[in-house]
Amino acid sequence: MKKTITVLSIVALASCAIAAPNKNKQGPAKPENIKKVKAALPAKAPAKPKKMRKILIVSRCEGYVHKNIALGVEALKLLGEKTGAYTAEETKELDVFNDKDLAKYDAVLFMSTTKLDPTPEQRAALLKFIRGGKGIIGIHAATDNFYKWEEGATIMGGLFCGHPWTAGCTVQVKLDEPDHPINECFCGESFKVKDEIYQFKDPYSRKNQRIITSLDMSDPDTKAVKGGKPGAVTRTDGDFGITWVRPEGKGRVFYCSMGHNHHIFWDNRILQHYLAGIQYALGDYNVPDQIK
Repeated sequence: MKKTITVLSIVALASCAIAAPNKNKQGPAKPENIKKVKAALPAKAPAKPKKMRKILIVSRCEGYVHKNIALGVEALKLLGEKTGAYTAEETKELDVFNDKDLAKYDAVLFMSTTKLDPTPEQRAALLKFIRGGKGIIGIHAATDNFYKWEEGATIMGGLFCGHPWTAGCTVQVKLDEPDHPINECFCGESFKVKDEIYQFKDPYSRKNQRIITSLDMSDPDTKAVKGGKPGAVTRTDGDFGITWVRPEGKGRVFYCSMGHNHHIFWDNRILQHYLAGIQYALGDYNVPDQIK
């Protein structure tokens, strides 16, 4: 009888483990990839910090877990350290979204987080945080959150609605504002990038945020979603924003959907693009952000 109970207990425990996988289990960044990141880091930041800046990087996932999250977190930490723009800490726990803990930081950065649904108290703390003058930063899947929180989705700038342009696609990126300081790294020229690109649904709107890069739908391969999922394109207006900024109260939001593929984090141009946007969100880089 004792042996039977033991066997049954083991089976039950195994079943529980299968039924409740750890969605936040993320593999470490490979040393060779970190080496590539270090070689690609810009030498300096576009703006001198007004004071010591600290960022909280959130990497929790309740949905899909991107394989390059650990690399992205490390790249963003190194980006701040190398240029002196900021220091950063990582968390996978949302209980840090309270007034006391958030007071330690100048910005919260969502690194490809998915399906996050903060409690009412955590939502209130985040709203107070940004509207009081702090920053919110989103990289890649940061728009795949807040489906039950309208204010949060509006602040981030939209909700994920599929990626017709999959990871193997090479797309043409248009500079909606070639002279915008956050786009300075691209030297005023449209460019191609191999990465997974999103489309968005409401509250995504050019009336809600200032879009500074988007897909160039005049490029035949991009328009045809070559190598991607043509049938998955649901927007009919041809508006597929990639990078945007927006003010929120006294605070600031920067979002960029590039960041699915590993190599994005050792692309010097995109690291400069991220850094300029991050410094804007921190309040150190005064760039145009008023919605047109």
